[in-house]
Amino acid sequence: MNLKNCLLVLSALFAIPCLSQGIDIIEPDYIRTVQFQGMTDQSELPLVRVGDRLSLTFDDIIGDESDYYYRITHHNFDWTESDLSKGEYLDGFDDVRIETYENSLNSLQLYSHYMLNIPNRETRGLKKSGNYMISIYNYDGDLLFTRKFMAINQEVGVTVNIKRARTLKYIDYMQSVHFVIESKELIINPKQNLKTLVVQNNNLKTAITDLKPQYTIGDQLIYRYDTESSFWGGNEFLSFDSKEARAANIGIRRIELTDLFEHYLYTRASRADYPYTYNPDINGNFVIRQFQASNPNIEAEYIRTHFALQYFEDIGDKEIHIYGNFNNWSIDESTYMRYDPEADVYRLTRLFKQGFYNYQFVVVDRDGSIDQGAIGGNYWETENDYTVLVYYRAPGERFDRIIGMGRANSTNITNN
Repeated sequence: MNLKNCLLVLSALFAIPCLSQGIDIIEPDYIRTVQFQGMTDQSELPLVRVGDRLSLTFDDIIGDESDYYYRITHHNFDWTESDLSKGEYLDGFDDVRIETYENSLNSLQLYSHYMLNIPNRETRGLKKSGNYMISIYNYDGDLLFTRKFMAINQEVGVTVNIKRARTLKYIDYMQSVHFVIESKELIINPKQNLKTLVVQNNNLKTAITDLKPQYTIGDQLIYRYDTESSFWGGNEFLSFDSKEARAANIGIRRIELTDLFEHYLYTRASRADYPYTYNPDINGNFVIRQFQASNPNIEAEYIRTHFALQYFEDIGDKEIHIYGNFNNWSIDESTYMRYDPEADVYRLTRLFKQGFYNYQFVVVDRDGSIDQGAIGGNYWETENDYTVLVYYRAPGERFDRIIGMGRANSTNITNN
């Protein structure tokens, strides 16, 4: 059994139930830098309007020009597969080989860069709004990884405002999302048929999904919850910039060259007990770039990046991980920081493609729950992006369609 098949044994065993439940499949170690882009150019949660373009790119660092295939499935609000047939939500067909790829150029780490754009010759576009999942398979039909995205038809207006928490206990630490859905057409039984998704910094894993309209004024549905619609403010993300492989840049303390470039980041400490300090970030996102490269997608190096954290609190049987959109907000072996008793620090070495990255240190419990503020702190002043998606299933319909989207940023936060 070759290397790739060995790494895929577990995912192949559990692929079918995971897909039916809408569970993310994390890419194997040789698949790197998955970027899924919709309305914006950054590698964030892909939101597209029905009929618009979206793109998926990734690298295979084995670099053997393997064949990869994609499938697209339509899902309900709760990420169970919808009852729609393929032809009802897809114009064209999927289960098609990704034909466009390029090999790396002048890099120490060989890799193949794959690019999928939709619409294309085979998959001409999406017909329905709602939740979607794209799944990438290898030639043998083994599932490699999945990514979620949403297609939107803007049928209703969504106005979003960010407020400080009203509860005194949380007023200095949390941000509450208030929003109003404005519909000129009749929405039948909104408490039953209307659902909302509230997302902080494009991270679906921390989304709020169980809000019902509190009351109605004319054609407006009002959502003015407090703790029920609140997120921990967190802190501004830490960052490093590896666009220059041979020279230290933002967040990088020193550089070595072995078989690959090695970047050692500055040792960080807990920020939880310090006053809030504004530091511009891109809210957990990342951008691939290389200094003076004409095409960073294939010219960028892969760099071993060394993290170090000095943290003196007793975490018991919990773990410390790095966290961000660089791997779709996933916690896995590649993000786990091990304790070095000689230096009294937590360390991690992980391979990153050259670029600008946001990240944070989080404490992860054995049940998988993530405490984003234990090390970084929580502050009501923190700048965060918020997105509200509105889903509706009218009587007799067979799927949840997305009929509206609203966005806001906490730089405009106000007291209640």
